[in-house]
This record gives sequence, C-alpha cells and structure tokens, in this order.
Amino acid sequence: MVYTGDAQSLGQLVAAASRDVSALVRSEIELAKAEMRQDARYATRGGALFGGAALLALLALGLLSVAAVHGIEALGLGLGWSYLIVGVVYLVVAAVLALVAKRAMKRIRPPERTIRTAKDNVAMLRNHKRSSVQE
Repeated sequence: MVYTGDAQSLGQLVAAASRDVSALVRSEIELAKAEMRQDARYATRGGALFGGAALLALLALGLLSVAAVHGIEALGLGLGWSYLIVGVVYLVVAAVLALVAKRAMKRIRPPERTIRTAKDNVAMLRNHKRSSVQE
C-alpha cells in the first residue's frame, strides 16, 4: 500500500513526537513549580503561626508556673520550697519526655530497601562497565 499524499518521513514524526514530549515535560515541570510555590507560601504562613503559638504557650507556661508557686505557697509552704517543688516537677516531666524520645529514636531503622537498591545499581553498573570494556 503506497500513500503519496503529504506524508511525513519517520524522522520527522519522531522529531515531532520528541518535541511534543519535551513540551509536555516542561509544562508538567512548570505546573509542579507553581504548585510548590503555593505550598511554600502555605508552609511559611503555617510555620509563622506555629512559631507565634509556641511563643504564647511559653509565656503562658511561665505565668502558670508562677501561679503554681504562689498556689503552693498559699497552702502553707515557704516561697523557696514552692519554687523548688515546681522546678522538680518540671525536671521529672523533662526526664520522662527524654526517656520516651530515646525509646522512639531507637525504633528508627536505616532505609534498608534503598540501600539494597543502591548497592544493586552500583553492582549492575560495574558489571556493565566491565562487559563494555571487554568488548
């Protein structure tokens, strides 16, 4: 079957397909960049709001600590003992948090599948390089 119209050569078709794929990839990259810029704005705003919340929580903790000290003092203990009790409570809470954090950190494992895949890739490349040199 012979077609004699304005047929493009195979090379022209491949070149056109290559241009189209390149344009599609560039468009997808631009779309991803635009989405990431928007996400970065949201992340920045969210991070700033979390920072403000943390600052206010820290200030509240200080005020609540003073209130706890004066509450303990109102029970009949001296002011010094009241501060000592509140300080020791904070140290105990900090120690418990540190132990829980240590236990959680022990559960972290290296990315074994990624390491195995990387080693396999290196071995494959070495074998390919050796076979290319021998030919």
